[in-house]
Amino acid sequence: MSPNTSKTSHTAREIATQPECWLRAADDVRGVRAAGFAAALPRPGERVAVTGCGTSWFMAQAYAALREAAGQGETDAHPASEFPVGRGYDRVVAITRSGTTTEVLELLGVLRQRRPDTPVLALTADPAAPVLRAAPHVAVLDYADEESVVQTRFATSALAFLRAGLEAAGALPPGVGTVAGAAADAAAGLGDELPQEALTAGQWTFLGRGWTYGLALEAALKMREAAGVWTEAYPAMEYRHGPVSIAGPGRVVWLFGAAPEGLAEDVRRAGGLLVTAPGVDPMADLVRVQRLAVAVAVARGLDPDRPRHLTRSVILP
Repeated sequence: MSPNTSKTSHTAREIATQPECWLRAADDVRGVRAAGFAAALPRPGERVAVTGCGTSWFMAQAYAALREAAGQGETDAHPASEFPVGRGYDRVVAITRSGTTTEVLELLGVLRQRRPDTPVLALTADPAAPVLRAAPHVAVLDYADEESVVQTRFATSALAFLRAGLEAAGALPPGVGTVAGAAADAAAGLGDELPQEALTAGQWTFLGRGWTYGLALEAALKMREAAGVWTEAYPAMEYRHGPVSIAGPGRVVWLFGAAPEGLAEDVRRAGGLLVTAPGVDPMADLVRVQRLAVAVAVARGLDPDRPRHLTRSVILP
């Protein structure tokens, strides 16, 4: 079975359902607002913290950058294990697919004790998870839950949900399209062939700017988790401050969004392959990397659904 035709894993099937999940997440925001749940979503001018672990933290980073770029207020993203509980926020958003992650539940417990008046919104995929008892407001994206260990559709659906909140408030940053547009781009690209050189590369570096830096971090993690390969991620303008030294034949630089001036020439001069997707929503481009991760895993004889040393949720004793 060739890498481009592998469609049998749970991960591959879940990847393919993302466009419909994103549209449903956007509908959820409109329904949530109609049901009076709008109070749980960040409001303009609030100082907001977004938190999670692993993939959820990277989605938090993407949303935080989106919200600030939209002029909606200072927004920080912290891993749950490093959350500055002494710092005051007007609202906290926690992302946890399983709703059982130890660091997230412990953080919410500390916030409940030390800052009981701070509104908290949790996003999860499990309607019976412990996080429903730990946070006063919970959005359950159960249609985006996954069988595979590796997160794909829940993470992007959580980001789509929060992005749709900005959209509903008329606050998308300049140059950022709608969730519906992102879903259309993702659906249109599901049948596209992946770049052959990217499939057979020995190393991948992912770059982004602003909100797409969080996507770059997530892309690198997906490749490491599913395929166990050497990947790195950086803000695009930081690439020439050292990371360019590893560029060369058989190595890929994958850029989310527009390339900084001169970057493409520097990558080519070093012998690397630059992969971009002009005109494609960066969230849809992340779907291509998810597909790439599955394809590379299958080509290497690995099971992308059950990566080595990983479980669906980190539950500490």
